Amino acid sequence: MAIDLVSEASANGARKFKACELLGVTLRTLERWKKNGTVDQRKSAERKIANKLTEEEKQMILSTVNSCEYRDLPPCQIVPRLADKGIYIASESSIYRILRKERQLAHRGLTSPVKHKRPDPFEATKPNQLWSWDITFLPTQVRGIYFYLYLIMDIFSRKIVGWSIHTTQTSGHAANLMHQACLDEKVDEGQLVLHSDNGSPMKGATMLAMLEKLGVVPSFSRPSVSDDNPFSEALFRTVKYHPSFPIAAKFETIFDARTWTIKFVEWYNNVHMHSSLKFITPSQRHMRDDIAIMQNRHKIYQSAKENHPERWSSSARNWELPHTVTLNPNRKNRINTGTQKYAEKSVA
Repeated sequence: MAIDLVSEASANGARKFKACELLGVTLRTLERWKKNGTVDQRKSAERKIANKLTEEEKQMILSTVNSCEYRDLPPCQIVPRLADKGIYIASESSIYRILRKERQLAHRGLTSPVKHKRPDPFEATKPNQLWSWDITFLPTQVRGIYFYLYLIMDIFSRKIVGWSIHTTQTSGHAANLMHQACLDEKVDEGQLVLHSDNGSPMKGATMLAMLEKLGVVPSFSRPSVSDDNPFSEALFRTVKYHPSFPIAAKFETIFDARTWTIKFVEWYNNVHMHSSLKFITPSQRHMRDDIAIMQNRHKIYQSAKENHPERWSSSARNWELPHTVTLNPNRKNRINTGTQKYAEKSVA
């Protein structure tokens, strides 16, 4: 219709581009319509797909792949089996697309996915009740060769209570480190819970035997779930992002790695003001010096507020540290904690 109207106007002496302006199209669009036909080339236009499967074909594909013979097989195995019988129903990509749309693509095998139980929550109200440990890589100057840093930390105080560096990952090294850490911290039998990942050094026979001998209760993360061991993961990030960590130079010998780690542990435990501890050092928290420090900070802030009340629009900063630290809290613990924080905020 637009072509006819513009042609009629042009025959009566009107300019083509003026007639196109009145119709809301450009002259180039009009010329393209004359040359290629009036096909709507807009991205939002509805198009008829020539190779689109019909609804009957889709149902036939679904009934085929869900039959007793093929219901436990993925499309990549169904298509060649059908081809051997002289049958072609659709391409692999089409079958994958249909199954994905119908939510029938995941776990088509005979085996069902294994559901791992979330680790039991543990709470610590003082040091040496709940520890976490893991192993991380330390790069060497030889590609493909690493040193392995074993680190044990106290979750309540965030203090590093034990570490060692070796060229291999074994449960024997872990057992020796755990034994030494318990001796250093004077841990009694039945006093401690040790949380770790699911690696072979963590669940090896030597390590488990040592934990049983020491009276330490083991706790393990779910496979491939790093959130179950967040404290060690956060500590390793602090290790790798420390300004003195040799990212470019890397470690030449294991002696260099151990020398650097000695300095880092000294800094982390006694100098580093931990943000999760409201900026006291892990050693201060571990030795319970935090109680006096926080009381002193509270007095200073209360005094500052009393001297200049006009500068304070709300209550003074809360310097109180939580009395309980929970590892892997369940949903009920999280709800209760959130409700308690909201109530405390409302009262304040």
